[in-house]
Amino acid sequence: MAQLVVTAVLVEGRSKSEVARTYNVSRRWVITLVQRFLAEGEAGLEPRSRRPHTNPARTPQAVEDEIVELRKDLDRDGHDAGAATIAAHLQRRHGPEQVPAVSTIWRILSHRGFVTPQPHKRPKSSFQRFCADAPNERWQLDITHYRLADQTSVEILDSIDDHSRLAASCTCRRVFTAGDVDTAFTATTSHYGDPASLLSDNGAVFTGTPRRGGRVALEVTCSARGIRFDHSRPYHPQTCGKVERFHQTLKKWLDRQPRPATVGQLQKLLDQFRDYYNTVRPHRALDRRTPADAYAARPAAVPTGTPLDTGHYRVRHDRVDRAGVITLRHNSRLHHIGIGRGLAGVRVLALVSDLHVRIIHTDGSLVRELTLDPDRDYQPQTRP
Repeated sequence: MAQLVVTAVLVEGRSKSEVARTYNVSRRWVITLVQRFLAEGEAGLEPRSRRPHTNPARTPQAVEDEIVELRKDLDRDGHDAGAATIAAHLQRRHGPEQVPAVSTIWRILSHRGFVTPQPHKRPKSSFQRFCADAPNERWQLDITHYRLADQTSVEILDSIDDHSRLAASCTCRRVFTAGDVDTAFTATTSHYGDPASLLSDNGAVFTGTPRRGGRVALEVTCSARGIRFDHSRPYHPQTCGKVERFHQTLKKWLDRQPRPATVGQLQKLLDQFRDYYNTVRPHRALDRRTPADAYAARPAAVPTGTPLDTGHYRVRHDRVDRAGVITLRHNSRLHHIGIGRGLAGVRVLALVSDLHVRIIHTDGSLVRELTLDPDRDYQPQTRP
């Protein structure tokens, strides 16, 4: 339109007022376009920015540089470096009055090239969330894997308080057995107390239900203390989403550290991260409070279940093999019980009460009765 206006005035010789009425613009704008064309030619008719040359409300350059430096430091150390986290750290340094809005920090990071554009995500309002109302009301447990410097795979057991996101424990071992999980849980409860309930997946160290019944060591401990023990649906890790998300945060931080060579070195790193995560890192789900602050803000819940007998009772159907032996698993260890070659191929019934075992023939007669020795694999027959 600018070229049409200038042409109408300079070429056709029409008055500026008439041209303004024809193109529905102001007479002042027609005069401006003509002056720009006479001074600069065709370049004078190009659209120009209306942005003011100065802006008193703009964030000071020193504050922008501090935001960028803080972003680099957090990202280098493997910590959360989002706009809201940076705002929380700035509030600790300067107070809330001197900190730009989160949206302003995000725009600064985007302008400096720290934000990668992503496709439109599912809105957060569409998620159905659940959270415990009090500390120790529910703990989430899970095991993840990590590789040492020599590529040896080790396991990390993480325990998260559902309400406060407090990392109750981060423990590593070459391989966790059911007894190791129970030992780590007992050590954690000695510091934080017994939780009212636990939530885990269906791993063999957490439950024996999907594997012909029975109970693992942690289930026995929970029954004895009145702790409710729940498990997620198979192949549905979203149920334990808080501890799964903690795995991601932990591994991101570990990837920025020198790769440990031993389990002991890894445990020192886990202790260092757990201290930072609980007492320094502002958590988005907690209104940027730390998990330690959220954990201490409310009274902790206690177990409400009735403590049950810790005895382990089960019935096992088996067939005596050609060597006259049947097998029985106790405390995640397989034991062989001698019956006698004369009963090879015969079906028997094993009645187990903790370490006391009775082997019964299908006709009801008692074949053998023994007290299982947990330190021995083969349980020989008693010699007269």
